[in-house]
Amino acid sequence: MGQAINRIQQQGSHPINHIQVSQAEIYEGHLVLINGDNPIKRPIKEDKLLPISSNEDINELHDGMSMEKTGLQQLSALLAASEALEEVVVVSAYRTKEEQEHIYATSLVENGPVYTASYVALPDQSEHQTGLAVDVGKISRDVDFIAPSFPSNGACQTFKQLAADYGFIQRYKEGKESITKISCEPWHFRYVGYPHSRLIEEYSFCLEEYIDFVKGYTYSGDHLRFKNGSLQVEIYYVPAEVGPSTTVPIVKCDLYRLSGNNRDGFIITAFHGSEHNG
Repeated sequence: MGQAINRIQQQGSHPINHIQVSQAEIYEGHLVLINGDNPIKRPIKEDKLLPISSNEDINELHDGMSMEKTGLQQLSALLAASEALEEVVVVSAYRTKEEQEHIYATSLVENGPVYTASYVALPDQSEHQTGLAVDVGKISRDVDFIAPSFPSNGACQTFKQLAADYGFIQRYKEGKESITKISCEPWHFRYVGYPHSRLIEEYSFCLEEYIDFVKGYTYSGDHLRFKNGSLQVEIYYVPAEVGPSTTVPIVKCDLYRLSGNNRDGFIITAFHGSEHNG
């Protein structure tokens, strides 16, 4: 796919409307940043989760797993496009805080503190609690729950190559450990939505870097623009106001999405054109 990514200066652009967004929405959305400095402040609601078993073609390591609805829909599409349904198993997806506590405590006993700190997030610092993260592995007789094998060949490699087109990023990459505080995890994918996933790949960012980057594109200043065929996207940041809600300006567009960043404001993704990829 050919993409064009550039800064554009707002020239007389006016919002089609303003919406009031509660401050609580800073802590939810597809672009929430979850890490040691930005823990979960608003757990995902159950009605936003969907059982992975709703797609009978997806292999699960164990029954009863679920994922955020849009993320699961796009994971299903990604697995199909990668021709990976017979080779890849979902190892872990949504976790409750209690499940994360158990996994962390068990890893401390079985693997020790150094390994655990490198590969297992503390409770309320795990993306799995958002329903937006998924660990995948190559199907084998013995799949490691903490660090499943996900090699760079075959259907697994195709999955990696196509992930960004379906809204996913490899969350923890080699060379970003000093920022993410987590070792490279080729098996851990995070749904952020398209085209954010593609932009993150284009700039070789980790999510922490991307969230900081987008803050440079405010509504009243430059916007970040992405183009792919007939699809054009504007992205901009709106800082949260003091008080119970924030007035968010929305540019004229065909469709927009709003996400909190789990820190200090909101990211608006405005779509122009008919191809609204997940």
